Amino acid sequence: MPKPKKSFVCSACGYESVRWYGKCPSCDAWNTMEETVIQPTLAAEAKPAKQRGGTGAGVQKIYEIEARAQSHEPTGIGELDRVLGGGIVDGSLMLVGGEPGVGKSTLLLQTCARLARRGKRVMYVTGEESARQIRLRADRLGVDKDEISVLAENAMDAIEEKLNEVQPDFVVIDSIQTMYRPDMASAPGSVSQVRESAALMMRYAKTNGCAVMLVGHVTKDGAIAGPRVLEHMVDVVLYFEGDYQHEYRLLRAVKNRFGSVNELGMFSMTGEGMIPVENASETLISHRAIGASGSVVFCCMEGSRPMLVDLQALATQSFYAVPRRTVNGADQGRVALLLAVLEKRAGLRLYNQDVYINVAGGLSLSEPAIDLPLCVAVASSLSDVPLATDLAVMGEIGLTGEGRAIPQMERRLSECVRLGFKQIMCPYDSVKKIQAPPDVTLMPVRTLAQAISLLGLRRS
Repeated sequence: MPKPKKSFVCSACGYESVRWYGKCPSCDAWNTMEETVIQPTLAAEAKPAKQRGGTGAGVQKIYEIEARAQSHEPTGIGELDRVLGGGIVDGSLMLVGGEPGVGKSTLLLQTCARLARRGKRVMYVTGEESARQIRLRADRLGVDKDEISVLAENAMDAIEEKLNEVQPDFVVIDSIQTMYRPDMASAPGSVSQVRESAALMMRYAKTNGCAVMLVGHVTKDGAIAGPRVLEHMVDVVLYFEGDYQHEYRLLRAVKNRFGSVNELGMFSMTGEGMIPVENASETLISHRAIGASGSVVFCCMEGSRPMLVDLQALATQSFYAVPRRTVNGADQGRVALLLAVLEKRAGLRLYNQDVYINVAGGLSLSEPAIDLPLCVAVASSLSDVPLATDLAVMGEIGLTGEGRAIPQMERRLSECVRLGFKQIMCPYDSVKKIQAPPDVTLMPVRTLAQAISLLGLRRS
Protein backbone atom coordinates (compact mmCIF):
# COMPACT_ATOMS: atom_id res chain seq x y z
CA MET A 1 0.00 0.00 0.00
CA PRO A 2 1.67 3.29 -1.03
CA LYS A 3 2.08 5.92 1.66
CA PRO A 4 -0.28 8.90 1.48
CA LYS A 5 1.30 12.07 0.21
CA LYS A 6 0.97 15.50 1.75
CA SER A 7 0.64 18.82 -0.01
CA PHE A 8 -0.04 22.37 1.10
CA VAL A 9 -2.87 24.34 -0.51
CA CYS A 10 -3.52 28.09 -0.18
CA SER A 11 -7.05 28.63 1.15
CA ALA A 12 -7.23 32.02 -0.61
CA CYS A 13 -6.19 31.21 -4.18
CA GLY A 14 -5.81 27.41 -4.32
CA TYR A 15 -2.04 27.40 -4.99
CA GLU A 16 -0.53 23.97 -4.28
CA SER A 17 2.98 23.23 -3.04
CA VAL A 18 4.91 20.29 -1.60
CA ARG A 19 6.21 22.48 1.23
CA TRP A 20 4.70 24.97 3.63
CA TYR A 21 5.14 28.72 3.18
CA GLY A 22 4.24 31.44 5.65
CA LYS A 23 3.40 33.64 2.66
CA CYS A 24 1.67 32.22 -0.40
CA PRO A 25 3.95 32.60 -3.46
CA SER A 26 0.93 33.13 -5.71
CA CYS A 27 -1.35 35.64 -3.94
CA ASP A 28 1.02 36.92 -1.19
CA ALA A 29 -1.48 36.08 1.57
CA TRP A 30 -0.05 35.20 4.97
CA ASN A 31 -0.81 32.01 6.95
CA THR A 32 -3.15 30.57 4.32
CA MET A 33 -1.21 27.39 3.43
CA GLU A 34 -3.14 24.38 4.76
CA GLU A 35 -1.93 20.80 4.83
CA THR A 36 -3.87 18.34 2.68
CA VAL A 37 -3.41 14.58 2.60
CA ILE A 38 -3.59 12.97 -0.84
CA GLN A 39 -4.66 9.36 -0.70
CA PRO A 40 -3.13 7.32 -3.55
CA THR A 41 -5.38 4.99 -5.46
CA LEU A 42 -4.18 1.66 -6.82
CA ALA A 43 -4.78 0.80 -10.45
CA ALA A 44 -6.52 -2.40 -9.39
CA GLU A 45 -8.85 -0.46 -7.12
CA ALA A 46 -9.89 2.02 -9.76
CA LYS A 47 -13.65 2.45 -9.72
CA PRO A 48 -15.77 3.08 -12.78
CA ALA A 49 -16.77 6.68 -13.29
CA LYS A 50 -20.07 7.52 -11.63
CA GLN A 51 -21.04 9.86 -14.44
CA ARG A 52 -20.11 10.43 -18.04
CA GLY A 53 -17.37 12.99 -18.50
CA GLY A 54 -18.47 16.32 -19.92
CA THR A 55 -21.97 17.37 -20.90
CA GLY A 56 -22.11 15.65 -24.30
CA ALA A 57 -23.29 18.87 -25.93
CA GLY A 58 -22.59 19.47 -29.58
CA VAL A 59 -21.20 22.54 -31.31
CA GLN A 60 -23.81 25.17 -32.26
CA LYS A 61 -23.77 28.42 -34.13
CA ILE A 62 -24.63 31.29 -31.84
CA TYR A 63 -27.72 32.22 -33.87
CA GLU A 64 -28.98 28.62 -33.58
CA ILE A 65 -29.08 28.77 -29.78
CA GLU A 66 -32.58 29.28 -28.42
CA ALA A 67 -32.83 32.72 -26.83
CA ARG A 68 -35.43 33.44 -24.20
CA ALA A 69 -35.69 35.94 -21.39
CA GLN A 70 -34.48 34.80 -18.00
CA SER A 71 -37.46 34.57 -15.67
CA HIS A 72 -37.18 35.53 -12.01
CA GLU A 73 -39.31 33.86 -9.34
CA PRO A 74 -40.16 36.42 -6.62
CA THR A 75 -39.40 35.26 -3.11
CA GLY A 76 -42.05 37.45 -1.50
CA ILE A 77 -39.36 39.42 0.39
CA GLY A 78 -39.10 42.73 -1.44
CA GLU A 79 -35.61 43.74 -0.31
CA LEU A 80 -34.15 40.33 -1.24
CA ASP A 81 -35.85 40.43 -4.64
CA ARG A 82 -34.40 43.91 -5.23
CA VAL A 83 -30.84 42.68 -4.63
CA LEU A 84 -31.33 39.53 -6.73
CA GLY A 85 -32.64 41.54 -9.66
CA GLY A 86 -36.29 40.54 -9.33
CA GLY A 87 -36.14 37.12 -7.69
CA ILE A 88 -34.58 33.69 -7.95
CA VAL A 89 -33.68 32.22 -11.33
CA ASP A 90 -34.22 28.49 -11.90
CA GLY A 91 -30.97 26.55 -12.07
CA SER A 92 -28.93 29.32 -10.46
CA LEU A 93 -26.21 28.76 -7.86
CA MET A 94 -26.03 31.53 -5.25
CA LEU A 95 -23.68 32.23 -2.37
CA VAL A 96 -24.39 34.40 0.68
CA GLY A 97 -21.80 35.33 3.31
CA GLY A 98 -21.66 37.46 6.42
CA GLU A 99 -20.46 37.70 10.00
CA PRO A 100 -21.67 35.13 12.53
CA GLY A 101 -25.05 36.13 13.95
CA VAL A 102 -25.83 38.63 11.19
CA GLY A 103 -29.01 36.74 10.20
CA LYS A 104 -28.11 34.62 7.16
CA SER A 105 -29.86 31.46 8.33
CA THR A 106 -32.87 33.43 9.57
CA LEU A 107 -33.41 35.18 6.25
CA LEU A 108 -32.99 31.98 4.24
CA LEU A 109 -35.45 30.08 6.42
CA GLN A 110 -37.97 32.89 5.89
CA THR A 111 -37.29 32.70 2.14
CA CYS A 112 -37.92 28.95 2.20
CA ALA A 113 -41.23 29.54 3.95
CA ARG A 114 -42.37 32.15 1.40
CA LEU A 115 -41.49 29.87 -1.52
CA ALA A 116 -43.20 26.88 0.13
CA ARG A 117 -46.41 28.90 0.44
CA ARG A 118 -46.27 29.46 -3.32
CA GLY A 119 -46.29 25.71 -3.90
CA LYS A 120 -42.54 25.23 -4.39
CA ARG A 121 -40.73 22.14 -3.12
CA VAL A 122 -38.12 23.45 -0.70
CA MET A 123 -35.32 21.65 1.14
CA TYR A 124 -33.13 23.09 3.91
CA VAL A 125 -29.86 21.13 4.36
CA THR A 126 -27.96 21.94 7.53
CA GLY A 127 -24.49 20.74 8.43
CA GLU A 128 -24.07 22.93 11.51
CA GLU A 129 -27.34 22.50 13.39
CA SER A 130 -29.63 19.62 14.22
CA ALA A 131 -33.11 19.28 12.75
CA ARG A 132 -34.52 20.15 16.18
CA GLN A 133 -32.67 23.47 16.20
CA ILE A 134 -34.15 24.31 12.80
CA ARG A 135 -37.62 23.50 14.14
CA LEU A 136 -37.09 25.78 17.16
CA ARG A 137 -36.07 28.63 14.86
CA ALA A 138 -39.07 27.95 12.65
CA ASP A 139 -41.35 28.16 15.71
CA ARG A 140 -39.83 31.51 16.64
CA LEU A 141 -40.27 32.84 13.11
CA GLY A 142 -43.78 31.46 12.76
CA VAL A 143 -42.99 29.28 9.73
CA ASP A 144 -43.35 25.87 11.39
CA LYS A 145 -46.54 25.07 9.44
CA ASP A 146 -44.96 25.50 6.01
CA GLU A 147 -43.99 22.56 3.79
CA ILE A 148 -40.21 22.76 4.23
CA SER A 149 -38.13 19.57 4.06
CA VAL A 150 -35.18 19.56 6.50
CA LEU A 151 -32.09 17.38 6.18
CA ALA A 152 -29.36 17.38 8.85
CA GLU A 153 -26.46 15.93 6.86
CA ASN A 154 -22.97 16.98 5.73
CA ALA A 155 -21.92 14.11 3.45
CA MET A 156 -22.44 15.30 -0.12
CA ASP A 157 -23.08 11.82 -1.53
CA ALA A 158 -25.97 11.30 0.90
CA ILE A 159 -27.29 14.81 0.20
CA GLU A 160 -27.23 14.20 -3.56
CA GLU A 161 -29.16 10.98 -3.08
CA LYS A 162 -31.87 12.73 -1.02
CA LEU A 163 -32.08 15.56 -3.54
CA ASN A 164 -32.71 13.09 -6.33
CA GLU A 165 -35.52 11.55 -4.26
CA VAL A 166 -37.27 14.81 -3.31
CA GLN A 167 -36.56 16.78 -6.52
CA PRO A 168 -36.84 20.21 -4.84
CA ASP A 169 -37.21 23.54 -6.61
CA PHE A 170 -35.09 25.45 -4.07
CA VAL A 171 -32.28 24.18 -1.83
CA VAL A 172 -30.33 25.86 0.98
CA ILE A 173 -26.93 24.43 1.98
CA ASP A 174 -25.96 25.78 5.42
CA SER A 175 -23.02 25.93 5.21
CA ILE A 176 -20.74 24.90 2.35
CA GLN A 177 -17.69 24.80 4.68
CA THR A 178 -19.23 21.97 6.72
CA MET A 179 -19.88 19.71 3.72
CA TYR A 180 -17.48 17.00 2.58
CA ARG A 181 -17.05 14.27 -0.01
CA PRO A 182 -16.51 10.89 1.74
CA ASP A 183 -14.18 9.69 -1.03
CA MET A 184 -11.71 12.49 -0.25
CA ALA A 185 -9.31 12.26 2.67
CA SER A 186 -9.14 15.97 3.50
CA ALA A 187 -11.20 17.46 6.33
CA PRO A 188 -14.42 19.47 5.83
CA GLY A 189 -13.68 23.13 5.14
CA SER A 190 -10.42 22.46 3.30
CA VAL A 191 -9.84 23.91 -0.14
CA SER A 192 -10.42 20.65 -2.00
CA GLN A 193 -13.57 19.76 -0.03
CA VAL A 194 -15.18 23.18 -0.50
CA ARG A 195 -14.35 23.19 -4.20
CA GLU A 196 -15.66 19.69 -4.87
CA SER A 197 -18.79 20.14 -2.75
CA ALA A 198 -19.65 23.36 -4.58
CA ALA A 199 -18.96 21.72 -7.94
CA LEU A 200 -21.39 18.90 -7.10
CA MET A 201 -24.13 21.38 -6.22
CA MET A 202 -23.40 23.38 -9.37
CA ARG A 203 -23.85 20.28 -11.54
CA TYR A 204 -27.07 19.40 -9.76
CA ALA A 205 -28.47 22.94 -10.12
CA LYS A 206 -27.68 23.20 -13.83
CA THR A 207 -28.87 19.66 -14.61
CA ASN A 208 -32.15 19.72 -12.70
CA GLY A 209 -33.07 23.42 -12.93
CA CYS A 210 -33.06 23.71 -9.14
CA ALA A 211 -32.02 27.01 -7.52
CA VAL A 212 -29.37 26.44 -4.84
CA MET A 213 -28.34 28.90 -2.13
CA LEU A 214 -25.00 28.23 -0.40
CA VAL A 215 -24.16 29.81 2.95
CA GLY A 216 -20.48 30.68 3.33
CA HIS A 217 -18.40 31.45 6.39
CA VAL A 218 -16.28 34.61 6.32
CA THR A 219 -12.73 35.27 7.46
CA LYS A 220 -11.67 37.98 9.90
CA ASP A 221 -11.14 40.28 6.90
CA GLY A 222 -14.77 39.84 5.83
CA ALA A 223 -14.08 37.70 2.73
CA ILE A 224 -15.80 34.35 2.21
CA ALA A 225 -13.62 31.58 3.60
CA GLY A 226 -12.27 28.91 1.29
CA PRO A 227 -10.82 29.08 -2.21
CA ARG A 228 -11.58 32.17 -4.28
CA VAL A 229 -12.70 29.87 -7.08
CA LEU A 230 -15.91 29.38 -5.07
CA GLU A 231 -17.05 32.91 -5.95
CA HIS A 232 -16.18 32.33 -9.61
CA MET A 233 -18.28 29.15 -9.78
CA VAL A 234 -21.53 30.63 -8.50
CA ASP A 235 -23.92 32.91 -10.39
CA VAL A 236 -24.71 35.30 -7.51
CA VAL A 237 -22.60 36.40 -4.53
CA LEU A 238 -24.36 38.25 -1.70
CA TYR A 239 -22.78 39.83 1.37
CA PHE A 240 -24.50 40.75 4.62
CA GLU A 241 -23.11 43.88 6.26
CA GLY A 242 -23.60 44.78 9.90
CA ASP A 243 -23.29 42.69 13.05
CA TYR A 244 -25.43 41.42 15.89
CA GLN A 245 -24.86 44.60 17.92
CA HIS A 246 -26.72 46.77 15.39
CA GLU A 247 -30.39 46.67 14.44
CA TYR A 248 -30.07 47.16 10.69
CA ARG A 249 -28.53 44.72 8.22
CA LEU A 250 -27.48 45.61 4.68
CA LEU A 251 -27.52 43.03 1.88
CA ARG A 252 -25.34 43.73 -1.16
CA ALA A 253 -24.71 41.82 -4.38
CA VAL A 254 -21.06 41.82 -5.43
CA LYS A 255 -21.73 39.47 -8.35
CA ASN A 256 -24.98 38.83 -10.20
CA ARG A 257 -25.22 37.25 -13.63
CA PHE A 258 -28.96 37.97 -13.75
CA GLY A 259 -29.12 41.59 -12.58
CA SER A 260 -27.33 44.67 -11.31
CA VAL A 261 -24.63 44.49 -8.64
CA ASN A 262 -25.33 48.01 -7.41
CA GLU A 263 -28.58 47.29 -5.57
CA LEU A 264 -28.81 47.27 -1.78
CA GLY A 265 -31.39 45.74 0.54
CA MET A 266 -32.00 46.84 4.13
CA PHE A 267 -33.40 44.64 6.88
CA SER A 268 -34.19 45.12 10.54
CA MET A 269 -33.31 42.21 12.84
CA THR A 270 -36.12 41.52 15.32
CA GLY A 271 -37.31 38.65 17.46
CA GLU A 272 -39.73 37.69 14.66
CA GLY A 273 -36.96 37.51 12.05
CA MET A 274 -35.60 39.78 9.35
CA ILE A 275 -38.07 42.58 8.58
CA PRO A 276 -37.52 44.41 5.25
CA VAL A 277 -37.08 48.18 5.59
CA GLU A 278 -39.03 49.57 2.65
CA ASN A 279 -38.58 53.29 3.41
CA ALA A 280 -34.83 53.36 4.05
CA SER A 281 -34.45 57.15 3.73
CA GLU A 282 -36.96 57.95 6.46
CA THR A 283 -35.41 55.30 8.72
CA LEU A 284 -31.83 56.53 8.30
CA ILE A 285 -32.55 60.20 9.06
CA SER A 286 -35.23 59.65 11.71
CA HIS A 287 -32.75 60.08 14.60
CA ARG A 288 -30.98 63.12 13.17
CA ALA A 289 -30.03 65.81 15.70
CA ILE A 290 -31.81 69.10 14.98
CA GLY A 291 -29.87 72.33 15.38
CA ALA A 292 -26.45 70.68 15.72
CA SER A 293 -23.48 71.79 13.65
CA GLY A 294 -21.59 69.31 11.49
CA SER A 295 -24.68 67.37 10.35
CA VAL A 296 -25.88 67.41 6.75
CA VAL A 297 -28.36 65.28 4.79
CA PHE A 298 -26.95 63.65 1.67
CA CYS A 299 -28.88 61.72 -1.01
CA CYS A 300 -26.85 58.74 -2.20
CA MET A 301 -27.68 56.26 -4.93
CA GLU A 302 -27.50 52.52 -4.29
CA GLY A 303 -28.16 51.14 -7.75
CA SER A 304 -31.55 52.51 -8.78
CA ARG A 305 -32.49 53.36 -5.19
CA PRO A 306 -32.03 56.89 -3.79
CA MET A 307 -31.47 57.04 -0.02
CA LEU A 308 -31.10 59.99 2.32
CA VAL A 309 -28.41 59.55 4.96
CA ASP A 310 -27.16 61.71 7.82
CA LEU A 311 -23.51 62.61 7.21
CA GLN A 312 -21.79 63.86 10.37
CA ALA A 313 -18.46 65.63 10.89
CA LEU A 314 -16.68 66.90 13.97
CA ALA A 315 -13.70 69.29 13.84
CA THR A 316 -11.99 70.09 17.12
CA GLN A 317 -8.65 71.59 18.09
CA SER A 318 -5.83 69.06 18.04
CA PHE A 319 -3.25 68.61 20.78
CA TYR A 320 -1.12 66.19 18.75
CA ALA A 321 1.83 66.91 16.48
CA VAL A 322 -0.13 65.25 13.65
CA PRO A 323 -3.91 65.90 13.75
CA ARG A 324 -6.14 62.82 13.82
CA ARG A 325 -8.35 61.83 10.89
CA THR A 326 -10.93 59.20 11.84
CA VAL A 327 -13.44 58.08 9.21
CA ASN A 328 -16.37 55.67 9.55
CA GLY A 329 -18.44 54.82 6.48
CA ALA A 330 -16.38 56.66 3.83
CA ASP A 331 -13.02 56.31 2.10
CA GLN A 332 -10.30 57.68 4.38
CA GLY A 333 -8.02 58.57 1.48
CA ARG A 334 -10.81 60.53 -0.19
CA VAL A 335 -11.49 62.39 3.07
CA ALA A 336 -7.82 63.40 3.35
CA LEU A 337 -7.94 64.70 -0.23
CA LEU A 338 -11.07 66.76 0.42
CA LEU A 339 -9.65 68.27 3.61
CA ALA A 340 -6.66 69.44 1.59
CA VAL A 341 -9.02 70.98 -1.00
CA LEU A 342 -10.96 72.72 1.79
CA GLU A 343 -7.78 74.26 3.16
CA LYS A 344 -6.28 75.25 -0.21
CA ARG A 345 -9.36 76.31 -2.20
CA ALA A 346 -11.83 77.40 0.50
CA GLY A 347 -9.39 78.98 2.97
CA LEU A 348 -10.39 76.88 6.00
CA ARG A 349 -7.62 76.14 8.50
CA LEU A 350 -7.61 72.45 9.27
CA TYR A 351 -3.91 71.82 9.91
CA ASN A 352 -4.47 72.09 13.68
CA GLN A 353 -7.85 70.35 13.79
CA ASP A 354 -8.77 66.74 14.56
CA VAL A 355 -11.47 65.71 12.07
CA TYR A 356 -13.92 62.85 12.63
CA ILE A 357 -16.34 61.66 9.92
CA ASN A 358 -19.29 59.33 10.46
CA VAL A 359 -22.07 58.04 8.20
CA ALA A 360 -25.01 57.40 10.52
CA GLY A 361 -26.82 54.08 10.21
CA GLY A 362 -23.81 51.90 9.44
CA LEU A 363 -23.76 52.56 5.69
CA SER A 364 -20.52 52.50 3.72
CA LEU A 365 -20.53 55.13 0.96
CA SER A 366 -18.07 55.36 -1.91
CA GLU A 367 -19.70 57.38 -4.68
CA PRO A 368 -18.11 60.76 -5.62
CA ALA A 369 -21.36 62.64 -4.88
CA ILE A 370 -20.43 62.50 -1.18
CA ASP A 371 -17.66 65.11 -1.69
CA LEU A 372 -19.67 68.32 -1.36
CA PRO A 373 -21.79 67.25 1.65
CA LEU A 374 -18.67 66.00 3.43
CA CYS A 375 -16.92 69.35 2.92
CA VAL A 376 -20.02 71.23 4.03
CA ALA A 377 -20.32 69.10 7.18
CA VAL A 378 -16.67 69.75 8.11
CA ALA A 379 -17.07 73.50 7.50
CA SER A 380 -20.26 73.56 9.57
CA SER A 381 -18.53 71.89 12.51
CA LEU A 382 -15.44 74.08 12.20
CA SER A 383 -17.49 77.31 12.23
CA ASP A 384 -20.02 75.84 14.70
CA VAL A 385 -22.91 76.99 12.50
CA PRO A 386 -25.88 74.56 12.17
CA LEU A 387 -27.33 74.01 8.74
CA ALA A 388 -30.98 74.43 7.83
CA THR A 389 -33.11 71.42 8.71
CA ASP A 390 -34.67 71.32 5.22
CA LEU A 391 -31.32 71.43 3.36
CA ALA A 392 -29.91 68.49 1.38
CA VAL A 393 -26.45 68.60 -0.22
CA MET A 394 -24.86 66.46 -2.93
CA GLY A 395 -22.07 66.87 -5.48
CA GLU A 396 -18.57 65.91 -6.55
CA ILE A 397 -15.57 68.18 -5.95
CA GLY A 398 -12.37 68.26 -8.03
CA LEU A 399 -8.85 69.09 -6.88
CA THR A 400 -9.20 72.69 -8.05
CA GLY A 401 -12.37 73.08 -5.95
CA GLU A 402 -14.77 72.98 -8.90
CA GLY A 403 -18.17 71.32 -8.66
CA ARG A 404 -18.75 68.37 -10.99
CA ALA A 405 -22.06 66.99 -12.23
CA ILE A 406 -23.45 63.82 -10.64
CA PRO A 407 -25.71 61.19 -12.27
CA GLN A 408 -29.43 60.53 -11.67
CA MET A 409 -30.08 64.00 -10.30
CA GLU A 410 -33.81 63.77 -11.02
CA ARG A 411 -34.26 60.73 -8.81
CA ARG A 412 -32.23 62.28 -6.01
CA LEU A 413 -34.28 65.45 -6.23
CA SER A 414 -37.57 63.53 -6.14
CA GLU A 415 -36.49 61.62 -3.01
CA CYS A 416 -35.49 64.83 -1.25
CA VAL A 417 -38.81 66.49 -2.13
CA ARG A 418 -40.76 63.41 -0.99
CA LEU A 419 -39.28 63.70 2.49
CA GLY A 420 -39.85 67.43 2.80
CA PHE A 421 -36.48 68.99 1.92
CA LYS A 422 -37.01 72.40 0.34
CA GLN A 423 -33.40 73.50 -0.30
CA ILE A 424 -31.18 71.41 -2.53
CA MET A 425 -27.49 72.32 -2.98
CA CYS A 426 -25.76 70.62 -5.90
CA PRO A 427 -23.26 71.36 -8.71
CA TYR A 428 -24.39 73.86 -11.32
CA ASP A 429 -23.94 71.43 -14.23
CA SER A 430 -26.29 68.89 -12.64
CA VAL A 431 -29.40 71.07 -12.80
CA LYS A 432 -29.06 72.83 -16.14
CA LYS A 433 -32.08 71.04 -17.62
CA ILE A 434 -34.01 70.26 -14.43
CA GLN A 435 -37.17 72.10 -13.50
CA ALA A 436 -37.58 72.16 -9.72
CA PRO A 437 -41.04 72.04 -8.07
CA PRO A 438 -42.51 75.45 -7.16
CA ASP A 439 -41.86 75.13 -3.41
CA VAL A 440 -38.26 73.86 -3.76
CA THR A 441 -35.21 76.11 -3.98
CA LEU A 442 -32.25 74.83 -5.96
CA MET A 443 -28.84 76.14 -4.89
CA PRO A 444 -26.48 75.35 -7.78
CA VAL A 445 -22.82 76.10 -7.07
CA ARG A 446 -19.80 76.17 -9.37
CA THR A 447 -17.05 75.92 -6.76
CA LEU A 448 -16.55 74.69 -3.22
CA ALA A 449 -15.67 78.19 -2.03
CA GLN A 450 -19.01 79.45 -3.39
CA ALA A 451 -20.89 76.75 -1.48
CA ILE A 452 -19.10 77.60 1.78
CA SER A 453 -19.83 81.32 1.36
CA LEU A 454 -23.45 80.75 0.35
CA LEU A 455 -24.10 78.82 3.57
CA GLY A 456 -22.22 81.36 5.72
CA LEU A 457 -19.74 78.81 7.03
CA ARG A 458 -16.54 80.82 6.87
CA ARG A 459 -14.77 80.87 10.20
CA SER A 460 -14.23 84.35 11.59
